[in-house]
Amino acid sequence: MKVYHGSVCRVDKPDVTHSMRNLDFGKGFYVTTFKEQAVRWAKRKADLLNSDIAIVNEYEMSDKTEGFSVMDFGSDLDNWIDFVCDCRNGSEDYLKYDIIIGKVADDKVYRVVDLYRRGIWDKQRALEEIKVYKDYDQIAFITQRSLDMIITFTDSNEV
Repeated sequence: MKVYHGSVCRVDKPDVTHSMRNLDFGKGFYVTTFKEQAVRWAKRKADLLNSDIAIVNEYEMSDKTEGFSVMDFGSDLDNWIDFVCDCRNGSEDYLKYDIIIGKVADDKVYRVVDLYRRGIWDKQRALEEIKVYKDYDQIAFITQRSLDMIITFTDSNEV
């Protein structure tokens, strides 16, 4: 399966150590199966870093994940929202996994997650709101071993 990573540079040897902060699934190397999502990530990162360059890196991802601890939220938004809130609050529970797969808390979704996290909305209201947003996915490689064994760099393009 083809996956994508948005950046301001070519990332032909990805690693988990350059994650800037705790994201939806903690610190790790993030990819998506949606190229348009990676384009947005690349452009956003370029804006944040005052860079004129935004690059989408492409990888081939193996489906052979036996031997790795994988958390795949699938359509389970109930557990997903709590996990994202915990990670964003600094929890290190994500370190139990090699790979974490689930929905993206992009800007619109994250506003909802934040309202829930701060106790302004209850979980039911937050989940109902999230369901109306377009689904994008993200795959977080938490361990370097999983990253090295499962994805292979194939190309990069400026966007």
